[in-house]
Amino acid sequence: MDNFLDGKVVAVTGAGRGIGRAVALACAAEGAQVVVNDYGVSIEGGEPSSEIAEAVVKEIAAAGGEAVAVADDVSAMAGGQRIVDTALERYGRLDGVVCVAGILRERMLFNMSEEEWDPVVATHLKGTFTVFRAASAVMRRQRSGTLIGFTSGNHQGSVAQANYASAKGGIISLVRSAALGLHKYGVTANCVAPVARTRMSANVPMELKEIGEPEDVAALVVYLLSERAQAERITGQVYTIAGPKIAVWAQPRELRAGYAEGAWTPEKIADFLPGTVGTDPMPMLAQLEAMARAAADGQRPNA
Repeated sequence: MDNFLDGKVVAVTGAGRGIGRAVALACAAEGAQVVVNDYGVSIEGGEPSSEIAEAVVKEIAAAGGEAVAVADDVSAMAGGQRIVDTALERYGRLDGVVCVAGILRERMLFNMSEEEWDPVVATHLKGTFTVFRAASAVMRRQRSGTLIGFTSGNHQGSVAQANYASAKGGIISLVRSAALGLHKYGVTANCVAPVARTRMSANVPMELKEIGEPEDVAALVVYLLSERAQAERITGQVYTIAGPKIAVWAQPRELRAGYAEGAWTPEKIADFLPGTVGTDPMPMLAQLEAMARAAADGQRPNA
């Protein structure tokens, strides 16, 4: 054990189960004092309980670490603030936040209701914002700290989870905005897109070729929170970890451009755009078509 996080204080949301729990345990094992946040709801979003957060705190204490539980709703500004305030009141500082909390409400776009859209976006996207907002103010004053958001490969799009995919795409933009806005204060911000066996991944209706365990994800998070990552000036990045594989996603950029002489008209665009600017192939669409062919042949689709 290298004690990557010795002396640091880290808050983890969604830390009662799955990846969040693995992250909290790993941070504590590497020397951090941990604020364990979990609202205690099911993945569909039920009634909260503090019991699962308290259980993780007990695990950490039994292993010789130090932690405190906070059962607050991160989708409320007061909840995000309370997580940060708890770290300051208990430990006097805050060096890292890891926003894992999330729920699912699966439905095709044309059937999705407001009641299925709002809680998912609120928990994932706003829940990352509320914690980032409160933590960034502290880290700006400290002139140090790390923000870590959790996204998903589904930020590319999803057949039946437009709410989830939209929130996860928003988290990437939030992380990049934080990286840009906080860079001069010595604060970093990065995103993790995990592929691991959890309650959520158990509902994926396909065979995942690349998948790991929550502990794999936790190892990456510990590194990103560490001084080693700070020394490498890693910020504004999106990393996937899936078992033995680590990958970095491309930054958004223009692929091709074309210029008109005079004003654009629909007819001029129709003649110009397809052949000159063209399109960027959508990998998820090709994958979807391959899955449909596999299903038609009676095979379980791979992803």
